[in-house]
Amino acid sequence: MTTVGVIKEIKNNENRVALTPHGANALTQTGHQVLVQQGAGEGSGFSDADYLAAGAQTVSKEAAWDNELILKVKEPLAVEYDYLKQQIVFTYFHLAGVSPDLTKRLLKAGTTAVAYATVKDAQGKLPLLAPMSAVAGNMAITVGNYYLARPNQGKGILLGSVLGKPYGKVAILGDGVVGRHAASTAIGMGANTVMFSRHPERTAELQGSISERLRVVLSKPESIAEELRDTDLLIGAVLHPGGRAPHLVTEQMVARMEPGSVIVDVSIDQGGCIETSRPTSHADPVFSVHGITHYCVTNMPGAYPRTSTIALTSATLGYALRLADAGINALRSDPHFAEGVNTYHGYITNYPVAESLNMLQKYKAFREL
Repeated sequence: MTTVGVIKEIKNNENRVALTPHGANALTQTGHQVLVQQGAGEGSGFSDADYLAAGAQTVSKEAAWDNELILKVKEPLAVEYDYLKQQIVFTYFHLAGVSPDLTKRLLKAGTTAVAYATVKDAQGKLPLLAPMSAVAGNMAITVGNYYLARPNQGKGILLGSVLGKPYGKVAILGDGVVGRHAASTAIGMGANTVMFSRHPERTAELQGSISERLRVVLSKPESIAEELRDTDLLIGAVLHPGGRAPHLVTEQMVARMEPGSVIVDVSIDQGGCIETSRPTSHADPVFSVHGITHYCVTNMPGAYPRTSTIALTSATLGYALRLADAGINALRSDPHFAEGVNTYHGYITNYPVAESLNMLQKYKAFREL
């Protein structure tokens, strides 16, 4: 039997929870003890009574953290570092995009940090990142449209079709899950949409799965600079699993965009793919650079916690069950699942994380074991 702690999130306006009552019941039915921090599910519409009915226990913060396996949604914040120990913590870490202090504390504590965002499947895809990427991609268009409104200091362009005529231009950096969902939403509204891709051979597949009206452009600096001149909404959807996102849009490119345009940088969890981006929160979501509104909230799906929590648990529950059943052996026996391990017993085990944080010695030491 493994004791599993489910932590109440404390990041600004983060109302998701790592486990639904249904997920808690699945764990308890297989013989594990689930200790849910009191109030952890309230923001997603799940009461303590719901978890009790599912066979879990509701406990204090300290009791929830003091377990072999910890389930979270977002990375531990500084006030939570003292709870870290030699345990497995399963969450969205995004270590390359946050303060290196977290990585240092994970190493000092000997924590096995298993990151949702770097777990792979047999096809090399990222199954635990996909559901939140989908939510963020859909959300990016609606948020961007909101800030394009004139009362919100936008240029006054309403994305979409008016009497059959398309209005507004959306540019999307990246053709992954975020980019595809953003493109589907933008085109569904009727906006002119261009997607930047490093893979021109995907054009037919992208247009077939999204829309023939999607324009796909090879991602290179000169084409990005040219397209951004009349772009109303720019979506940053670049992914470098484990590492920092590259800056594909320079400050000079931003300065040449039309005043009142909007940038939604979904890549901000990994440092952002636009040079002028910096992390923001739901409480204070936007700032302006060169007259361009930037929305760079680091936990976008937290705005829709009910949908996000259910979608997240659907993806992560099978992996959580394997960790509860077999602990570290679940990772040793599955190289794709093991891709999720970012730190282990004082070592960094993910090369992009080590490279991004200038901590390659910690990775090399691990490889030499």
